[in-house]
Amino acid sequence: MGIGIKTVERPESEASYLRATFKGMSLTFRHLVNPHKVTQQYPEEKWELAPRMRGTHRMAVHEDGRAKCVGCGLCPTVCPANCIKLIPAEDEQGERYAAVFEIDEFRCIFCGFCQEVCPVEAIHLGVHYENAEYSRERFVYDLERLCEQDQPFTQLWDPEDPASE
Repeated sequence: MGIGIKTVERPESEASYLRATFKGMSLTFRHLVNPHKVTQQYPEEKWELAPRMRGTHRMAVHEDGRAKCVGCGLCPTVCPANCIKLIPAEDEQGERYAAVFEIDEFRCIFCGFCQEVCPVEAIHLGVHYENAEYSRERFVYDLERLCEQDQPFTQLWDPEDPASE
């Protein structure tokens, strides 16, 4: 099967730029008088976000304020952007924890793999999306800053839809 080629002949007469200009101006005028408002007054008005929208990371904590992370190393292993730095440690009772846990939000592609693979459900993606900082260093979230985040978690699946599990 060959590729079909369509040949378009150029018009012999001069093109009317005046007609094209008026056509574009009429479209602009129709949008100007259209009552349908598409402008959003951002700080006061915000769109309703999907429950599965993935935003800034957050760490789940125990009742005493410790991070739930056990330093298993699955999240940095599965991360396609290589944005998670984890150094595990062990305390006197033999319990593992993350001595260093950092996420570089600039490198992160917000895929959610870290949230899906975590065996103790420690790392989550939140619904917070307004990330504005004055320096690049502030986009590297350490364990303390991840534990301070208090936005709600992102849902991994829709509980109303049985096919999404």
